[in-house]
Amino acid sequence: MLSLVASVASSVAVSVLLKVARRQDIRVDQAIAVNYPVAALLCLALLRPHPEQLLAPGTPWWVLILLGILLPGIFLAMAGAVRHAGIVVSDAAQRLSLLIPLAAAFLLFGETASPAKLAGMAVALAALVCLLWQPGRMDIAAQDSAGPAARPGDIPSGGRAGTLTVLLCVWAGYGAIDILFKQMARSAVDFASSLLAAFVLAGLAMGAWLASRRARWRARSVAAGVLLGALNFSNIYFYLRAHQQYPDNPTLVFASMNIGVIGLGALVGAWVFKEGLPPNKLAGLVLAVVAIGLLMPR
Repeated sequence: MLSLVASVASSVAVSVLLKVARRQDIRVDQAIAVNYPVAALLCLALLRPHPEQLLAPGTPWWVLILLGILLPGIFLAMAGAVRHAGIVVSDAAQRLSLLIPLAAAFLLFGETASPAKLAGMAVALAALVCLLWQPGRMDIAAQDSAGPAARPGDIPSGGRAGTLTVLLCVWAGYGAIDILFKQMARSAVDFASSLLAAFVLAGLAMGAWLASRRARWRARSVAAGVLLGALNFSNIYFYLRAHQQYPDNPTLVFASMNIGVIGLGALVGAWVFKEGLPPNKLAGLVLAVVAIGLLMPR
């Protein structure tokens, strides 16, 4: 269980780092750019990929290129969601993205939808509505009003509509990434090599974007990027280790990871950052846990 605990803790720690970045004068875009070469180096050291396999004719380069673009883009969206909507809602939206690959499996790949899966999808949609619904006229971004003024590299809120947009981007983006990872796993290339290629392409894409903006690099942002890369890879590495340790019980790993992130994220958000949990969001968290239970692979 230690691998699962480490994976959950790493995932929530990423959200915490994104949450405090602005207050610590860290450029999120630079940190995200540095995170990918760090993750790639850790992938080389710990997963022992075989990059020569990428030269094989069956390599799904279209999947890897899409991942190279989506990974940093969704990371930026997650940073904006954590800043403006908080850790609790952002982590829950990320975990509820599992609804998208499940729907794709039924609608696009011909899998049979069981009653439990259909019920889980309905509950997941209800949870998402509860989490995204903002009653009243209060701007959700006000909760992170402390700290320096907006600067290049920040993800603007644009008010309540902007906050809902980044949350929907997080939900849809992580769902799309999940589908791409599943496609990648079906290829002849081993997963570690494909993951290494995705990290390298994402780092190149983010680096090119920063170069086009003539970014002035900051030592503090680079250091934060090293930590972010270590946490990002740690989340993936320990999740894979957990599946290796429980090869006959993937349901345990799946449920523990998703429910663990939502639960720990809620505790950290509420206790450390004093994020409010109005009734609709509390109901959304409860529904999210129920939905994950229903959607667990059987």
